[in-house]
Amino acid sequence: VQLQASGGGSVQAGDSLQLSCTTSGRTLSSYSLGWFRQGAGKEREFVATISLNGDHTYYADSVKGRSTISRDNAKNTVSLQVDSLQPEDTAVYYCAADRYRRNSDDGADYTYWGQGTLVTVSS
Repeated sequence: VQLQASGGGSVQAGDSLQLSCTTSGRTLSSYSLGWFRQGAGKEREFVATISLNGDHTYYADSVKGRSTISRDNAKNTVSLQVDSLQPEDTAVYYCAADRYRRNSDDGADYTYWGQGTLVTVSS
């Protein structure tokens, strides 16, 4: 499965962004999907995950209440909306797919990864 993330950019604090991830290979409907991020000099961290049919979502405390993960299995797409962006949200954001459907917050559980999209938030 090849994943392609997009939607990153440079924004001001308080702005919103919607990140998207799609695949040109297999359908994503058989995978639980997640978003992770990695800031410069930091370890990769979990952001959000969504179940196969989208009925279960789980967010990191750092984005809970201002982020929404969603998926469209017909379009093979998973999206992440992040509102009220802050400088500490600056990172490369990665989408990932777990073929074992665990809805995990552990990156080690994910089989396939996109190339990442950079989000830069200025104060």
